[in-house]
Amino acid sequence: MALAILVFRTSFAGGILTNTNQSVYFLRNPARDAAIGLDGVYSNPAGVAFLNDGFHLGFNWQYAHQTRTIRSVSPLYTIGYKNNGLDTKTFEGVANAPFIPSLQAAYNKNNWSFQFNFSVPGGGGQCEFDKGLGSFETVVGAIANRLMFVSNSLNSQISSLGVSVPSVTGYDVDGYMRGKQYYFGVQLGTAYKFNEHLSVYGGLRLLYGSASYEARLNNIRVMNGDTGLSLPEYFEGVIKGVTAAKSALAGLSTQVQDGITQYVNGYMAAGMTREQAMQTPEVQALTQKGQQLQAAGQRLQGVSDEVTANAETLAPYSNGVNLMSDQTGWGIAPIIGIDYKTEKFNLAAKYEFRTRMRMKNKSSLKEATVIAATNKFVDGTEVPEDAPAQLSVGAQWSVTPDVRLNLGYHHFYDTHAHWYEHTEKLLDGGTNEYLAGAEWDITKKLQVSGGAQITRYQLTDDYMNDMSFVVNSWSFGVGLGYQVSDKVKLNAAYFQTNYSDYDKVTPERTMAGLGLTMPEQKETFTRTNRVLGVGVEVNF
Repeated sequence: MALAILVFRTSFAGGILTNTNQSVYFLRNPARDAAIGLDGVYSNPAGVAFLNDGFHLGFNWQYAHQTRTIRSVSPLYTIGYKNNGLDTKTFEGVANAPFIPSLQAAYNKNNWSFQFNFSVPGGGGQCEFDKGLGSFETVVGAIANRLMFVSNSLNSQISSLGVSVPSVTGYDVDGYMRGKQYYFGVQLGTAYKFNEHLSVYGGLRLLYGSASYEARLNNIRVMNGDTGLSLPEYFEGVIKGVTAAKSALAGLSTQVQDGITQYVNGYMAAGMTREQAMQTPEVQALTQKGQQLQAAGQRLQGVSDEVTANAETLAPYSNGVNLMSDQTGWGIAPIIGIDYKTEKFNLAAKYEFRTRMRMKNKSSLKEATVIAATNKFVDGTEVPEDAPAQLSVGAQWSVTPDVRLNLGYHHFYDTHAHWYEHTEKLLDGGTNEYLAGAEWDITKKLQVSGGAQITRYQLTDDYMNDMSFVVNSWSFGVGLGYQVSDKVKLNAAYFQTNYSDYDKVTPERTMAGLGLTMPEQKETFTRTNRVLGVGVEVNF
């Protein structure tokens, strides 16, 4: 188990936060819900009671390669220094898992079957995005876009005074994101065979959840062409320019007031009243200019106040954002199953209850930030991450003694779980999976099999985000088994999941806390997954 915790890095078929791939038998043929075999300790535990008396032990090793890709479109990317003026950016995460183990064991005696299973029944694995994520970078882009407007507004007001503030043409940032999440399961249970046709199962699974996240936004700079300034340097330059502009306006206002005084005194010396002197063209022109200077000062003060407020709000992020969080938690859930066997048909069902999980944060993030995506990781908080309940049913037809056909169905009660900020309520329903496969005993020693699985989520735009996402898929697996001896069998298989694209449109919105306008953003989510596996089964 310690070795598995160190090396597990990926996920497979299954519902949200649930992996149904727990053995090489599954890779060979995913439709194992009514198959009778040692891998049934996970997929059909009641059916394991029909195995021969004795001790059965199986060990599985799998290698997996995955990618997660988000194609993001936003006008904010066009001002990114490294984005070549393009409004489209692709963020890809890659995961390799060289060693993913699972273990099944059963001891059958008369009508009883005592079973043990160690596996990874839940979690999203690990993925690393070396360029960060769009949800982070667009915040930096929105900041730069606002500062661009502020700088242009200021320079248009103060350029005639012979002073300026740093201009902004875009932004630059170095982003990074790594996250992994997995649940390790230890399952203990007992099956009882009433007769040669019917058996039932009851058991418990202990889940230990472990997750870690690392996110960085470093070297945040506002750019003027190829010249970059950190946020503190930029605001220092703006404040310096505003101060110089205020001083210049004050000097001009003094000159105007002195000119008015001179004209008024001269006209009064010539016999005019003060009121008459104030109405002369020269004094009127200077008075109008003074009013213009006063209005310019008020506008300058307004922009200056906004700059000061922005500087104060962004001060915590002036050195970037660095998040490191570890989450741990555990839970226990019952599992029940039933199997009914006839000469040619086998029917089975299994129900796994919801596992209540609360993942506690140990994090470098001590308080909530304006970047909402990071607030799931505030130090000391507990995050609900339940494993949803699951119903599986299956049927197997032995067409001949050597050929078997399999069907299966899974339903995951995702909307009945409890996740962070009740994101389960954003789904339109639970996950459904449809499975089919076949096995053929070519000889007494050699067996081949293949199968497919269709996974359909009930996703919504509100649910999907680039930090954690799933998409509809269909998978296929092929493999073979070889009976080395009466007691030892080897299995090998290849499994691949083909994912569809999910297109999401996020309308223009205002980002709370910073008051930034986030323009419409389009994202396309997809993944890839390929797995190789070998296993050995020993029967005593």
